[in-house]
Amino acid sequence: MAPETIIWLIPLPPLLAFFLIVLFTNRWKALSHTVAVGAAFLSWAGSMYVFFRALGTEEFGKHIFASAINWLPTGNTYFQIGVQIDPLSAVTLFFVGWTVLMIFIYSVGYHNYGQPAGDHDHPGLPPHGATVTDEHGHSHAVLSVEPMYSRFFAFIGLFAFGMYTLVVSDNLLTLFVGWEIMGLCSYLLIGFWYAKPSARNAAVKAFMTTRVGDVFMLLGLAFLYSATGTLNYREIFYNEETLHLLATTMTPIFGLSAAGLIGLLLFIGTIGKSAQWPLHIWLPDAMEGPTPVSAMIHAATMVSAGVYMVIRIFPLFTADFTGHGLTPTMSIIAFIGAFTAIFAATIALAQNDIKKVLAYSTISQLGFMIAALGMGAYVAAAFHLVTHAFFKALLFLGSGSVIHGMEHGVLHTGNHHLDPQDMWNMGGLRKKMPITFWTFLIGGLALSGFPLVTAGFWSKDEILADAFGHGHWVIFATLAVAALMTAFYTMRQITLTFLGEPRTKEAEHASETPWTMTTPLVILSVFAVGYGWVGIPEQFPLLGGLIPNWFHGFVGATLIEEPEALAFNIWPLLTSLVVALGGLTLGWLVYKDVKAGQRDPLEKPLGALYPVLKNKWYFDEFYAAYVIKPVTWVCEVFTPWMDRSIIDGILHSVARLALFIGHVLRNYFDKPVINELIGDGTAEIFWRGQNIRYIQTGRVQSYLVGSVGVLIVIAAVLYYFL
Repeated sequence: MAPETIIWLIPLPPLLAFFLIVLFTNRWKALSHTVAVGAAFLSWAGSMYVFFRALGTEEFGKHIFASAINWLPTGNTYFQIGVQIDPLSAVTLFFVGWTVLMIFIYSVGYHNYGQPAGDHDHPGLPPHGATVTDEHGHSHAVLSVEPMYSRFFAFIGLFAFGMYTLVVSDNLLTLFVGWEIMGLCSYLLIGFWYAKPSARNAAVKAFMTTRVGDVFMLLGLAFLYSATGTLNYREIFYNEETLHLLATTMTPIFGLSAAGLIGLLLFIGTIGKSAQWPLHIWLPDAMEGPTPVSAMIHAATMVSAGVYMVIRIFPLFTADFTGHGLTPTMSIIAFIGAFTAIFAATIALAQNDIKKVLAYSTISQLGFMIAALGMGAYVAAAFHLVTHAFFKALLFLGSGSVIHGMEHGVLHTGNHHLDPQDMWNMGGLRKKMPITFWTFLIGGLALSGFPLVTAGFWSKDEILADAFGHGHWVIFATLAVAALMTAFYTMRQITLTFLGEPRTKEAEHASETPWTMTTPLVILSVFAVGYGWVGIPEQFPLLGGLIPNWFHGFVGATLIEEPEALAFNIWPLLTSLVVALGGLTLGWLVYKDVKAGQRDPLEKPLGALYPVLKNKWYFDEFYAAYVIKPVTWVCEVFTPWMDRSIIDGILHSVARLALFIGHVLRNYFDKPVINELIGDGTAEIFWRGQNIRYIQTGRVQSYLVGSVGVLIVIAAVLYYFL
């Protein structure tokens, strides 16, 4: 089968699984997860086939698999939609295929592994299944299987379909369709346990916050289409004439070119979708959903889609680049990315929820990618996007394994008031959960940029090297400090969770999770280490050239002009080594001797800043006071008046006008003309026609006499006139 045909088919299995589960298999849980995992496997197989076909082409990255069909008529032509695989979408398919499949497999174990009814993740649910007796002789109901099991697999199938559609699309319109499908799924899955008020609120918060960015993105799409007459990637981003036209067409807004303004509008969509400052507030609350959903959002789909879109439209940012300094749009993007990277890292320092630490870590790492794109480091941003997807999926799935282990400790002690996600309730889990510990450690080291071994080191070092090599000193310093904080809070998390001695009875009774949960962790840990080796710079001392660096040449070929590789420089490398090893060491030293009941060692040195960081710089409170409250007040005060006086007044006036016109037409046109003249008149004519029936005698002689009479009359008339 041709690659183009396979590309069309890649998104379809998860969509088909969604409909099959919703319509047919929702009552059979095992069948539902079999359908979902099977669909994920088929999409994974198609993704791997297309990826290796793209990687193995003779032109090495230049070849593009593309196919298009006519969709919407636009006068004499059609708006076409289609699929396209170039190097960028090929490597994106690779990590999406692997992470989605691992998350689907993990979900089977996650939802089948026994959990106490009414626990932290399932409050408000009725007792279900068997009962167990703890060490105090108390009986507790156990949820052996998630009650909304089939519903969950249907929704994550639709989620995967949205991401696959976005990746294989050849234009920004169908990319936006996949983008919005994921927005819907984020709402459905973050609020999956809708019995919890916090889950419902988090779902609404995520949906509304991302919609803010999507409105600007839609404006950018409309502007781009009006300026170029197309939304196709090849016709815009690889057409030098179109890019030159956009770069030289100036707008009255801040002196930006059309390319710059369109790129900025589209980028605001990414600020919402990828949770960049100031629209970052929804992502930490998204932890209210099941852990596989957190992994889907943070690694496989949602936030990765935002960065992917910015990488895709990168030629717009550089269309008016003169070679001296950054364009205004690039400067804004670089600022947002660098500020978000350090801003989110500061918050992660003081978080105690194991998943929220990872959530702020994701926001920070996405900031690294956005900052890289703002300063023109195209390949470095794509490289970090891929490596981050693997180690962040590993960390989130690992955190879910930890939480499940702690929940079984809760089951043994009967202390259902204990928060199984709070790291201060853990400790010593390395002995209880060895597979989870080692895989989580690998993911944490990759996130920290542990030198030479992990994938995170190579991708993060490349971003720092680009900033240093091109003289972006403020970005370089900001990202270096953010990397130091990342290593520190990652080791803080590892130490509080796994090292030392258990700080609670529940941690003492924690247990390892089943193979359906640990196997994906092992597989992802391989990528968290090994994937970085494909991007080792050729000029890197000793290691350069040992493993071919195909990533730079392959992904760089996506652009019209392939970016040049930077010459090796020792200073960014030393910076990477210092911030990674220094942060890890400092984190271990600060938290290695933490005892049960002890306060956070950071409280004293940070002083008044600590509660500020713990409360996320009070951004939620700021938005609640200065955005939500005023809007609510306006709605409560002005909406009734506007609704009743203005809107209802207009509607009532229109109704009265319609009644008046109807009355006039009824009395002066419908009744005299339609009813009486046409309707009744026609009936009257046909009714009077009954008088003619007397001439229908049935006698041929009578008809002949009548015919002769008519002929005589006709002949007389013709004789008279002629």
